[in-house]
Amino acid sequence: MQNNKKLILACIDGSRLSEAVCDYAVWLAQGVEGPLKLMYMIDHHPETATNVDLSGNIGVDSRDHLLEEITSSEHQRSKQRIQEGKAILQAARTRVVEDGFSDPIICLQHGSLIESLANVKEDIRILVIGARGKIHEDQPDKIGAKLESMIRSFHGHILVAYEAFKIPKRIMIAYDGSEASDKAIAMIADSPLYKGLSCHLVCVNKKDTAKSLIDNAADKLKTAGWSEIISAGLQGETVHELCEYQMEHQIDLTIMGAFSHTRLHDLLLGSFTTKMLINTKTPLLLLR
Repeated sequence: MQNNKKLILACIDGSRLSEAVCDYAVWLAQGVEGPLKLMYMIDHHPETATNVDLSGNIGVDSRDHLLEEITSSEHQRSKQRIQEGKAILQAARTRVVEDGFSDPIICLQHGSLIESLANVKEDIRILVIGARGKIHEDQPDKIGAKLESMIRSFHGHILVAYEAFKIPKRIMIAYDGSEASDKAIAMIADSPLYKGLSCHLVCVNKKDTAKSLIDNAADKLKTAGWSEIISAGLQGETVHELCEYQMEHQIDLTIMGAFSHTRLHDLLLGSFTTKMLINTKTPLLLLR
């Protein structure tokens, strides 16, 4: 596919955040004038299979009968999952049509989400997913069990939704001078999606260092024609300072690099990305 024809892919699961995922996906697809795909995964986890011990002292006929019952039960469960998936996709399609996107692509997929994304990653412009699925949807201090591993495995842009959709007016770039944050600057400078928005450039570092980094990034945006740029150099614990800034300045969307360190670094010192995923209250656009 050509770059301007790459997909906005919305992964939905029927949780409450699925509506926000659909809405953000429409906003993105309309902004970049690209195709929109809605995908529901039927993931057949090994742990969901029926575990029955057939090694006991029962007769051949009894074992055969029990195997038939297990097979029938699994078949019924599979049919229910497919029916549920189709219903969720239909509701999502109705949602995006009401949002103004008339022809979304619908996909009911079997297997692992991580593996499926790996197979189509070259066709995806931005992946949109909820921060929590059904299991954790009533636990705002939790994120989806597979969210971190999915983000680590997918090298591309990922928008993580946390709450009901709101048209972004104020964006924040968490800037640290890294290659990933420089990519964020370049992306925002070139994309029609962010034109006219208020851009907050925020760096948490030593005072002089933060000012130097922010001035350099701001110059790049000004060269690209941006006029409303608000710069802030902060000192303190990075996640806390960024989340406080989000709330104080009513940020609608935070853009940042993701998992730029090795797994060993994250294991020893903790992952900045994971901490932001858990503590933020506003949508994150992660660049991998």
